[in-house]
Amino acid sequence: MRVFADPLSFPLPVNEAERIASLYSYYILDTAEEVDFDELTTLAAAICGTPIAMVCLVDKDRQWFKSHKGVPISETPRKYSFCSHAIAAPDPLMIVEDATKDERFAGNPYVTGNSHIVFYAGVPLVNTDGFALGTLCVIDNEVRQLNEGQVDALKIVAKQVVDKLETRRNLLKLAALNQKLISSDNRFRSLVMQAPVSICVIRSGDLQIQEVNDRYLEMVGKQRKEFEAKTIWEAVPEIARVYAPLMNDVIDTGIPFYANEHELLLVKDGKPELVIVDFVYEPIKLADGIVDAIMMLGVDVTDKVMSRRKVEEMEARVRLAVEAADIGTYDVDMINGTITTSERFDKIFNLTAPAKLDDYISAIHPDDNDKRKEAHLEANTTGKLFYEARIIYEGGAIHWIRVTGQYYLKDGEVTRILGTLLDITELKRLQQQKDDFLSIASHELKTPVTALRAALQLLDRIKEKPFSPMHHKLIEQCSRSMEKMSTLVDDLLNVNRISEGQLQLGRSDFTIAELLNLTCNHVRLAGKHELIVEGDGELIVHADEDRIEQVIINLVNNAVKYAPDSKEIYLKAENLGDRARISVRDNGPGIPHENLPYLFDRYYRADHTSKAYKGLGLGLYICAEIIKKHGGEIGVESKLGEGSVFWFTLPLQ
Repeated sequence: MRVFADPLSFPLPVNEAERIASLYSYYILDTAEEVDFDELTTLAAAICGTPIAMVCLVDKDRQWFKSHKGVPISETPRKYSFCSHAIAAPDPLMIVEDATKDERFAGNPYVTGNSHIVFYAGVPLVNTDGFALGTLCVIDNEVRQLNEGQVDALKIVAKQVVDKLETRRNLLKLAALNQKLISSDNRFRSLVMQAPVSICVIRSGDLQIQEVNDRYLEMVGKQRKEFEAKTIWEAVPEIARVYAPLMNDVIDTGIPFYANEHELLLVKDGKPELVIVDFVYEPIKLADGIVDAIMMLGVDVTDKVMSRRKVEEMEARVRLAVEAADIGTYDVDMINGTITTSERFDKIFNLTAPAKLDDYISAIHPDDNDKRKEAHLEANTTGKLFYEARIIYEGGAIHWIRVTGQYYLKDGEVTRILGTLLDITELKRLQQQKDDFLSIASHELKTPVTALRAALQLLDRIKEKPFSPMHHKLIEQCSRSMEKMSTLVDDLLNVNRISEGQLQLGRSDFTIAELLNLTCNHVRLAGKHELIVEGDGELIVHADEDRIEQVIINLVNNAVKYAPDSKEIYLKAENLGDRARISVRDNGPGIPHENLPYLFDRYYRADHTSKAYKGLGLGLYICAEIIKKHGGEIGVESKLGEGSVFWFTLPLQ
């Protein structure tokens, strides 16, 4: 009996006391929800495809959720916490794919109870001091796995959570410092210079710069001498048009202005550069409430925002790949004439990245190039691209592709094409097989119907005459025609049952050797072939005896049909431990290697030595479906000139 760990036990980090003290320094526990954190949990859930994502902070006796997408509660007891295990582990990510099978959590009430947690992945939120404050975690109620891209993206989002926490703590620290700066000018200047964020203090009356720290100078790309005895808009004139009115409004109203992720086009070393900042215009008031100065507090978040945008773009591509499995994606920059492709896209084209746009175009079959050009012309009008074409592999192999895309225009010009690529070679082959089957079916059914009609017409003409040998002959011909039609119709009905999932099995225990000895008596009576039964004579299987006999008869009939000169046909039963293996071997001409992968496909009829054999190409397909329904496998081994072995397996209970 398997014994699971105590669900109330959890490991403690070696620096638990210091970790708790560090967590309390953020003054974040039990604070209100914030959009910034909610956006990050929403992004994490979307990347990993889970219904639940949380920013979890682990307190002494509880875990508290700053953001909790997908669940209504804001805290749970620490004794049930997955995150306590995550922050105590040495790894940068803890993944529990199936909590019901994990000794640490199988007895956890959140696993066994209504919450039914099955999957968990948590990235520890390690601050700049090296303490794991909690985790960014994603949760699901079913078993799942994360791919490498999702793991990397989740770590990036976790870093953004830590950045938010650090920024929040820094801003809280600065807010507290702001109150003390009023009473001590010298202390104020010292703190400004040592502050971990960008600070610039501007006098309200004439907008003269009073103080500026090195972080601010670094953020705007200026030298200190460019700020000396200058107004703020003389120092950074490139942003005056947008931000001067905002600062004036703060001076007039005394109400702070907060900006998150504002894009500034600053001139650095004579060149324009995009900088993204979080900042606040904080009014410094005198005792009578008059605004004496404006303190600009800023944080350069360019790297953070760019990283998040890359994550969002990657998430969009991951979502597309998930929704359209096995589909290649591409992104064409029409301005620069470049193309960005997925690994699957390059594999379909049989090209190695990075390849040029012309390399992909030149792989299109010359006869299909006009079709491609017409599709692009139509997409200029509709915005939607669609066409099917052939591509030529190195060595001459032909594959079919289906291309879809979306045109993106600016000022009437196409700037970007984003779309998907699908390899439809197999679909085209199956369509061709279906077309061939319809032709074959009409021919195969027409032949016995014509013979039956002719025989019945002759019988009708001589029905008044005395019974004669002609009557016997015509009746036998009618019977043969009816038997042929019955066989063809049975095959079609079996295929229809398989397609609709209506193939039922009546399982029982029987000795496979007895079935091999009793079946195919029509072959034994014909006297042209000897059926030799080999192998384990006592092997018992639990299966549908009639269906298994149907498979054996089909394999033996094929051996008789396609290997007529093989006088001996060997039927063998083997015990492989966990499964039985039954095989039918002939000494015929064998089957070409290129035909072997398709023998069990629906409607496939192999061409053996250029001979035409009747049938719908359904026999081996039906056999394969019967064996799959039993949970077994079916296959073939063959070499030209050495005969063939058709085999199948059945599970042994």
